[in-house]
Amino acid sequence: MTPLRIDTTTLPEATWDSAAKGTLHWQSVFSKGETATDSLTCGVAIIRPGENFAAHRHAHAEVYFGLEGKGIVMIDGHPHELSPGVAIFIPGNAEHGIPGVTETLRWFYTFAADSFDEITYRFSGS
Repeated sequence: MTPLRIDTTTLPEATWDSAAKGTLHWQSVFSKGETATDSLTCGVAIIRPGENFAAHRHAHAEVYFGLEGKGIVMIDGHPHELSPGVAIFIPGNAEHGIPGVTETLRWFYTFAADSFDEITYRFSGS
């Protein structure tokens, strides 16, 4: 591997928008197959007022790091406030989601996985 610099202002935005998943926007920053990287998968996620990220789980542990706005991340039924400068560790298979926000919430997320394709999301409502 060699060092790699990515400018997130140049990245496309992907979206989930369904009753089962909620409405989530994200930009993949590092993910094997999309970038010449391995070992870590990360990106920037965004939800806007009126949107939500439905409760789900996956085997991989995850870290959220707040970049903009404020919101509540529910983890196994317990609320955790995410805001700029706040990091949240989410254990593997913990149910988590963001039921809604009143202001745009942006956060950096990362998994110890080569590729986003390795993360199998299991949504609680489906």
